[in-house]
Amino acid sequence: MEGMISFGNKRSYDDFKKQIPSTVQPLFDSIREFCLSLGENVVEDIRMHRVVFGKSMTFRWFVDIEPEREGIIIKIQKNRKEDPKILQIKIGQEITELKEIIKNVFETIN
Repeated sequence: MEGMISFGNKRSYDDFKKQIPSTVQPLFDSIREFCLSLGENVVEDIRMHRVVFGKSMTFRWFVDIEPEREGIIIKIQKNRKEDPKILQIKIGQEITELKEIIKNVFETIN
């Protein structure tokens, strides 16, 4: 993400990974990689306890993922007027449907 505007001391994903339980790491990485694969205009923001993905520099966020001990809390937002949809994914749970939901939300954001 070279050349991006920085708004202070940004954490790297490698630093963030240290706080993710090792059992949750593969699931978290899989969801993260999927979000990043949606397009070149996906922006990743590493926050203290979660990772947020937005569309373009306007940073209209569409997915917020937060690791837990036995899974991940995922918040998905189609638009600012609706409350985010909150999902809880457990280790070993199939995420095909989740990926489809994320992809659809990403495609509907302007």
